[in-house]
Amino acid sequence: MKIKLKHITVLFTLLSLGSIIYGFMLEQEQSQTAQKFIGLGTIGLFLVAMPLFLYKESKGKNMKDYMLTKDNIKKMQDQEKKKAGKE
Repeated sequence: MKIKLKHITVLFTLLSLGSIIYGFMLEQEQSQTAQKFIGLGTIGLFLVAMPLFLYKESKGKNMKDYMLTKDNIKKMQDQEKKKAGKE
């Protein structure tokens, strides 16, 4: 059975959100434990799930297409001129 990166990302996201929700449910009774669950959930979201998602979505894409270089700026300006000319 092959586990895909998509499934791992969804699993970490759900676990992190579950941890945060559980921490908020414990807030009144055990504040120390609740803060740990909320913190671990937040760390899981931003240091594990988000980088996995970004890696999965950016795989196979050329980063030069998304950088502001002189060539890309000229292309954007040319596209704006074409749009303005059509209207």
